[in-house]
Amino acid sequence: MNLARLDLNLVVALRALLEERNVTRAGQRVGLSQPAMSAALSRLRRHFDDDLLARVGGHYELTALGQVLLDRTSTAYDVLERLFSSQAEFDPAEESREFKLVASDYAVSVFGAELARVVHEEAPGIRLRFAQTPPTVVDDTATLLSAVDGLLMPHGVINGFPATDLYDDRWVFLVADDHPDVGDRLTREDLAALPWVTYQRTYDAPAVRQLGMLGIEPRVEVSVDSFQLLPQLVARTRRIALVQARLARLLAPVAAVRVLEPPYEAVSLQEALWWHPVHTHDAAHIWLRETAARVGGLLSPVHDG
Repeated sequence: MNLARLDLNLVVALRALLEERNVTRAGQRVGLSQPAMSAALSRLRRHFDDDLLARVGGHYELTALGQVLLDRTSTAYDVLERLFSSQAEFDPAEESREFKLVASDYAVSVFGAELARVVHEEAPGIRLRFAQTPPTVVDDTATLLSAVDGLLMPHGVINGFPATDLYDDRWVFLVADDHPDVGDRLTREDLAALPWVTYQRTYDAPAVRQLGMLGIEPRVEVSVDSFQLLPQLVARTRRIALVQARLARLLAPVAAVRVLEPPYEAVSLQEALWWHPVHTHDAAHIWLRETAARVGGLLSPVHDG
């Protein structure tokens, strides 16, 4: 494939055609006439040797290849947009721009809110958009990072991409404040016997992998994609949950739960901002990373016990 011979404007046309599935609407979306968009579709069909859009009755549907290209085209468009919006200089007080960060509700609660406060004060024209971490993040990290400005995630889950450390945390357990089987402390036997509520793909977390190394297999009764829901799913039940101490400090006062220390020396948690290498030398992204690191350093320490 000789990229020098490709017309990158076709990426814009391809995305519009695949998403709109209508030549006229696609043309209106990107500012092209109907004949010009039809010509673009003809060029794309020749390039891919596929119809991409197939007429079914009175409308068009995507071919099998068109369906495959739908997500890839969106990702490619985002990468190109971010690539060509890179800047040699960046003045946060004067610029107007949006940064998209992928993060769990935990990271947004304990870090993202403070980052947004600092950005509001120092860069009023900058917008932050937080998107929920998908369960598939470890399966195709490169594709995810190529379409966003960064990913908030602890070390030990993904690797192979640049990252800057933000803050540390530690793991604690939540139990109902009236739990009939747990007193002032948990035992390893409790961890094996009691039902758990967990955050989506538990086996990706180093803290849960550590349990396996200790011979403890969590008996998961409920799984949820929100850390902030864990206290509600623990309260008034026999369940236990493993949660970050910083989040427990925020949520425990509003739920009928107690915070207990692990009955073993739990691995610590180091939260980081990960990004795609395409952003490394972009002045705006450098400012974002430096600001994030500075905000992380301002968070109050997380204490043991």
